[in-house]
Amino acid sequence: MKRIVWMGLIAFSLSIAFILATPNRSIAQEIIRHPIPNSTFPIAQAVEIPTTGTLVYVSGQVPPVINPDADPNSIEAFGDTQMQTVTVLERIDGILTSLGLTMSDVVKMQAFLVGDPEMGGVMDFAGFMEGYTQFFGTEEQPNLPARSTMQVAGLVNPGWLVEIEVVAVRM
Repeated sequence: MKRIVWMGLIAFSLSIAFILATPNRSIAQEIIRHPIPNSTFPIAQAVEIPTTGTLVYVSGQVPPVINPDADPNSIEAFGDTQMQTVTVLERIDGILTSLGLTMSDVVKMQAFLVGDPEMGGVMDFAGFMEGYTQFFGTEEQPNLPARSTMQVAGLVNPGWLVEIEVVAVRM
């Protein structure tokens, strides 16, 4: 009886190993990005990820100080919305690179924007988009993530206008 159980376990283990080692099980699958119909807006309406992908969640990133002479709690220390968007996306790009990924692997983004005092407390969406489109929807990097952008009451530092978090996929 013990011999039959052992043979069954060995056969089961070999079957699982064969399935996991089979090169054709999902290689043909790729990330599918669905564009917004009749739109050139640089985000995907939806993104499909095959089961072979590994999701990588990058925590929310905030801008670095670009003007060390300014009050560290001021917008002047970090720049306007466009500048903050660029520096935050550069940070995210660096994190992804350190993980062996690129911005083209980003499939989901959430952007949190604070209202700009110079715009009457309304978020500078145009400035955000000017920074964002330097990284997404370009000839060099055409892959678009699904994205949400929202105005929030504030972030931890009163000088921060932008925080962005992303999800990337490793294939």
